Amino acid sequence: MTIDELEQLRYLNTETAGYKDRLAELRAMAEGTTAGKISGLPHGFGVSDKVGSGAVRIVELELSITLSILKCEREYERLDNYIQGIEDSLMRQILTYRFIDGLSWLQVAMCIGCGNTGDGVRMACKRFIQSN
Repeated sequence: MTIDELEQLRYLNTETAGYKDRLAELRAMAEGTTAGKISGLPHGFGVSDKVGSGAVRIVELELSITLSILKCEREYERLDNYIQGIEDSLMRQILTYRFIDGLSWLQVAMCIGCGNTGDGVRMACKRFIQSN
């Protein structure tokens, strides 16, 4: 497995968070689209259905979020299976903290302790990946 493959879960989690942020923005906009704007009068040319198109975009984003979460779950299982198959306990911890928990290299080093540095655990991971 390569570093890029290990990083996929982090990328998918970031992507999902972005979808959720956009969904929150769309919902906030949708809640404010009709406030005080309904006059009961007929409209002329150039009328668009802002509520309808907003609802469609919300449903599309909800679907994207659901699909992204499913991808995250599959990727999590794949990574966890790979990591659990590693014999070296220290390397399992490094890979779990970094690629499953999404911690920075410095945070990984702090969790492991024993005088490890962020660069030290990063290089240990890199050497392990290159040797396998």
